[in-house]
Amino acid sequence: MTSDQRGQLRARAASVAALALFLSSCIHDDRETRTRDNDLFNSVPEVKAPRADRCAQHQRTALKGPCEDARFLAQEYARRLSVGDEVCLEGGFGELPTGACLARAAVVDTGTNRALLEIRDARPESRWFKKVEYQVWFEEGALVDLYLAERGY
Repeated sequence: MTSDQRGQLRARAASVAALALFLSSCIHDDRETRTRDNDLFNSVPEVKAPRADRCAQHQRTALKGPCEDARFLAQEYARRLSVGDEVCLEGGFGELPTGACLARAAVVDTGTNRALLEIRDARPESRWFKKVEYQVWFEEGALVDLYLAERGY
């Protein structure tokens, strides 16, 4: 192979590489992104913990002890949630999903002091009915508050 042929071969290889690079830059995904943690375009809603603790209103009542016990159980429950766990999001949060559960969800991701729940099924009377297949981040405090609210505190 002469040096002229090698030069032509290199030029062709460079042209093919440039064409491949150009074509790969034209390919893009038009589907909606489900990014979980994108600071600029956060597409997954997050339920924040309330500023006030539900048990604070019971500090001078007979419900103080039971409320604090329930809060402890709720914190333990929320902290032990892991990917794959099924939860009842409405109508029995903190218990295994049964027939009384109005909205069922699954933990699909966890982070520091929060869990990403995907609503899997909801009855028409549930507030989550139109949110089936949505994903929502819940802070630990929001899950604790949900637990306490469902128990009347």
